[in-house]
Amino acid sequence: MDLIEDLGWRHACKEMNGKKVPREKIDRILEAINLAPTSLGLQAYKVLVIENKDLKEQIYKEACQQQPITGCSHLLVFAAFTQLTDKYLDEYFSLIERKRNPGKEWCDKYRKRIEFFRDKNGDNMENWLARQTYIALGIACVIAANERVDSVPIEGFDKEILNKILNFPEQHLSATFILPLGYKDLELDWMNNQPKVRKDLKDLIEVIE
Repeated sequence: MDLIEDLGWRHACKEMNGKKVPREKIDRILEAINLAPTSLGLQAYKVLVIENKDLKEQIYKEACQQQPITGCSHLLVFAAFTQLTDKYLDEYFSLIERKRNPGKEWCDKYRKRIEFFRDKNGDNMENWLARQTYIALGIACVIAANERVDSVPIEGFDKEILNKILNFPEQHLSATFILPLGYKDLELDWMNNQPKVRKDLKDLIEVIE
């Protein structure tokens, strides 16, 4: 389908009907997330795909009382690492060597560049790592629309409680947002068929020639 048409179709779904999204559609969304760009190529985050009904109910009751949490087919939770450890970099460069085999000299040089950035920006690293997940969020919303799967990005949750439910602190992770995937409830989703509210391009874009 046409990308602009897909984006026009997409809206923030407020009520979902519980219908299951086919596995192949979820797999394509997850593969798109995996292919999303991240700074330095680090992919320093994790994505939980929650289908378990009881766990979704617990998240709804304790951390985020929004209907799509329980009405969705699959609940994606994006969580960024809170630190960029030497162990993580070891694994990252091991992956580079397997995929590209650029040689030890290149890897050592690139690793020093990353370590310099990390050490220089230590106080802000957690925020910087969290921002990388939002790039993947944008990609996920686009491919979901292409698959005609409804979604709604959610940031309004109790992070401390959600992190505890999902044992994120033990993994040096912290949730950044939740993305329910499913199908809209045609009767209850008040956003369905509402016109998009967007600025005219002339009010949003400035061209400097």
